[in-house]
Amino acid sequence: MYNLGEQFKVGKNAIANPKSIIKGEKYRFTILTERLIRLEYSENGIFEDRATEHVFNRRLDVPKFQVMEDARMVTIVTDYFKLFYIKNSPFRANRVSPANNLKVEFLENIDPNKPNRYWYFGMPEVKNYGAPGFELLENKKVKLDKGLFSLDGFVTIDDSDSMVIDEDGVISKKENESTDLYLFVYLNDFSKCLEDYYKVTGFTPLIPRYALGNWWSRNYKYGDEKLKELVTLFKEKKIPVSTIILNHDWHLRNDKVNVNTGFTFNNNVFKNPQETVKFLHNNGIKVGLTINPFEGFTNIDSVYTETIKYLQPNSDGVVPFNVYDPKVIDVYLKFYIHQLDNMGIDYYFIDYNNKQNLKDLFMLKHYQYYDMMKYINRRPLLYGYNACLCPHRYSVLYSGKSVVGWNTLREIPLFNIHSTNNGVTWWAHDIGGFHNGVEDNELFIRFVQLGTFSPILKLSAEAGKYYKREPWRWGIKTYDITKDYLQLRHRLIPYIYSEAYKLSRFGTPFLYPLYYTKPEMYDDPLYHNEYYFGSELFVSPILTSKDYVMDRVIHKFFIPEGTWYDFITGKKFPGNRRYVSFFKDQDYPVFVKMGAIIPMASGDDIFSTKPPQDMEIQIFPGKSNNYVMYEDDGETNLYLKNNYVLTNIDYNYMPNNYTVIIRALEGKGDVIPPTRNYKFVFRNTKQADDVTIYKDYEKIPFESYVDGPNFIVEVKNIPTFGHQLTVNCKGQDIEIDAVRLVNEDIEGIISDLQIKTEQKDMIDKIMFSDLSIRKKRIAVRRLQNKKLERKFIQLCLKLLEYVEISDTGGEK
Repeated sequence: MYNLGEQFKVGKNAIANPKSIIKGEKYRFTILTERLIRLEYSENGIFEDRATEHVFNRRLDVPKFQVMEDARMVTIVTDYFKLFYIKNSPFRANRVSPANNLKVEFLENIDPNKPNRYWYFGMPEVKNYGAPGFELLENKKVKLDKGLFSLDGFVTIDDSDSMVIDEDGVISKKENESTDLYLFVYLNDFSKCLEDYYKVTGFTPLIPRYALGNWWSRNYKYGDEKLKELVTLFKEKKIPVSTIILNHDWHLRNDKVNVNTGFTFNNNVFKNPQETVKFLHNNGIKVGLTINPFEGFTNIDSVYTETIKYLQPNSDGVVPFNVYDPKVIDVYLKFYIHQLDNMGIDYYFIDYNNKQNLKDLFMLKHYQYYDMMKYINRRPLLYGYNACLCPHRYSVLYSGKSVVGWNTLREIPLFNIHSTNNGVTWWAHDIGGFHNGVEDNELFIRFVQLGTFSPILKLSAEAGKYYKREPWRWGIKTYDITKDYLQLRHRLIPYIYSEAYKLSRFGTPFLYPLYYTKPEMYDDPLYHNEYYFGSELFVSPILTSKDYVMDRVIHKFFIPEGTWYDFITGKKFPGNRRYVSFFKDQDYPVFVKMGAIIPMASGDDIFSTKPPQDMEIQIFPGKSNNYVMYEDDGETNLYLKNNYVLTNIDYNYMPNNYTVIIRALEGKGDVIPPTRNYKFVFRNTKQADDVTIYKDYEKIPFESYVDGPNFIVEVKNIPTFGHQLTVNCKGQDIEIDAVRLVNEDIEGIISDLQIKTEQKDMIDKIMFSDLSIRKKRIAVRRLQNKKLERKFIQLCLKLLEYVEISDTGGEK
């Protein structure tokens, strides 16, 4: 036994409630929920009660179930399954009758003439949707391992060979061989599978608020001055950055023994590292360091002298790093990591990517993450490659160094949403691509736009000077567009953080694939990349380059059930149908559901990731809705002691009368600003005839105005806790009908063509005439006689295809 510290003791609830256990001489069944059962078989009758690398918690409320048994058989029944087992027989039966010894029947059919599906030990799980493994691109494609989501309606987790975690928090190998299996029977409700999975493995921790802002990471030898110059440029260009990761050049290296690792700042690069850390913190930027202890410890670090008092160096003077030895872990954390913690380092990037030793990576990440739990004033964040063992528990995952190119961009959305199949959310990709490839304006724009609506946005690249991740190094158009989206990302933090809270607290997925509700979309190459971004937004990412003649991307997308609005333009899209539309570089297909409420930061607050004083609430018409915004200090663990605030935003919609009520539901008001300035943006809404605003029962002054298709109401200095703000607007036919019309899209395309104006008029006359599509095509081809270039004729013919689709009401 080795006592690493109280923070490592994760198995306090590993022993299940005895009332949930059915046990025999060689078997033990634990009914953890109505959908989840643990199945154990041991020849010597010894069963495991310690936490394992997979499962931390088995002490759940006793679910409803029935047990019937006789001398030969035991039968267990819940609302989801019925288990039959021949007592003390091995779970694996013969090939002829594989379900002879153990069979679990699914209770899903109400038709008595139709047999239920069932499971047996060793049954192939052929309809499993899969989840990403180690890297974004392995052998030039996304490799999918087994996930939790399956059309079979069940999944198993084999814990037989897992390592165990003793009562002191030390990870070790099992002493006893046994079969240890968890069977999830969720039928058609995958959300219940995720809920049960998080209950036993641990919920996704609430990541620090700054992790949801813009990250910066370059494989570049920054020093004090270069880093300050970079931060100053970001500030001058009004592009927010929330965290910077320093690569391996920050530390000393022992070149004599060819070891790349180190834990001491290189004073030739950083003359005053503590001042640099303080400078970054004063500018609202958190600091991460790249480390890799697996290469061992050398005399390049001053704590080496103390290290060899406890650990034995090899013949080269290198102290090997053995992650299985708790003493090594203890020395590593106390001598090497804690000294960096004391300098103000916020988190670490574990740069270890040996796919053959993922168990080692898992153990290091586990120890290092839980070591951070001892700091009440610093919330843990760890960044590194996927160890493929309950990775949702260990903060943010890195998908590996990707190639600059459209192929990489195309894989990212599917990679992200497939990860939900394994309960994983927080992936960070190299936005823009990391190396090789061709730097391209349009590609970089689409990368940044996708990153804005991804779990983590990390600008990253290799050291070469021609890799451009600084937006100001591009042309003015690319700079303006990427700047707008990077600002938008920070403005969205109140919304994203509230969704992160729901993931952490309830297990509600943040990214929700379209194919969860439309299974037929899983294999559809046009639509399988689409996903819900929290509860209010829906994203159909642009993954192909534009048609350079029309200067737009031709994009096909599917809109789910309901009515949705384009988040950027406000255009209205009736749901449950396919669309074709044309997107300029600055536009991106993000849709907001009817009645959506989006809390956002406003004004100068976008350069801070803390709860903002200036708040913008975007509200879309058509339906009443309620949104609960979650806030805490964003960087400590005090939220675990109820230091947080839940604010309710209630939108009551009627066509001629709508009301917004804001009030704190629970929590402690000292974690957010005492007063706020609110800017209500009623999207697609005309100016109201009558606006009345109350703080509690007191009528207060306000400012209102129209900005394009939106009606704006602003109020100042509103108390955030213990009071209620009510905004009521009245008027006739308030909502602006903004149904998207394909003719408007085509007019815009014709207007932007680089041709003579009289040729535009000729095209317009044909395209918007009453002629049939066939006759329009003939008329367009004849424009060649008017000296219209062939590429523009081909463009017009292509547009007519989409007009034809639109005229039939879209593709359902």
